[in-house]
Amino acid sequence: MGSLAETVATEHFTAILSDMDGYQTASTIFDSTAAVVLHWTRIANELNIPPSSILSTSHGRRTIDILKIHAPHLATEEYVHHVEGLIPKLYASDAKILPGSEALIAKLMEYGTPWAIVTSGTNVLVGSWMKVMGLPLPESSVTADNVKNGKPDPECYNLGLSKVFGVSVGSEEFEKIDKKKVVVLEDAPAGITAGKAAGCTVIALTTTHSRAEAVEAGADWIVKDLSAVRAVKGDIGGIDLEITGERVSR
Repeated sequence: MGSLAETVATEHFTAILSDMDGYQTASTIFDSTAAVVLHWTRIANELNIPPSSILSTSHGRRTIDILKIHAPHLATEEYVHHVEGLIPKLYASDAKILPGSEALIAKLMEYGTPWAIVTSGTNVLVGSWMKVMGLPLPESSVTADNVKNGKPDPECYNLGLSKVFGVSVGSEEFEKIDKKKVVVLEDAPAGITAGKAAGCTVIALTTTHSRAEAVEAGADWIVKDLSAVRAVKGDIGGIDLEITGERVSR
């Protein structure tokens, strides 16, 4: 499963693709775990099923995929947009920005470094949560509305790559991208697996899952949260990140 060695290193990346909060109790930029637990508990009670049965299968997955398992008759875009739009309105006070997120995003905006949010939430949820948290949106984002297959399928991160570099997935220009120089920030095993399947370097945050789970999913780095990922310098050509954590060797 790989060995871990704690270290501090500075690495250069040409772009950053970051999970948001994963929506389904995953936490990268901010933590909405309490809000999501309340949300799914409400829905589970309405469906007369144990909340634990939903929460145990929801990590980093799209709402529509979860509903296909537990309530197929509700697995529609209309219903998903409706219930996700309610979350920031009903549970904003139950979410919090995670350490290091605000500082890193501020540097990305200052430097003009290419970055995108890649999340299992919908467009409605991304815009609402980022506004509630007082965080700026990147020029590009990939949401559940943009893909057919959710994480751990790499479709979302392939689309993220195409957006930040302005090329079509599968094109000659896309294949020329040095994907190992693109860093994915994730915390859910499904997202880590998706990032690695897209060929990217993955920094895993242990904000919701264990180190062992992150290693098993294929993470290259393991850190406690984004306070361990510091932007040293950068521009439109990329960014230097000082990473304090555990580099996984395989």
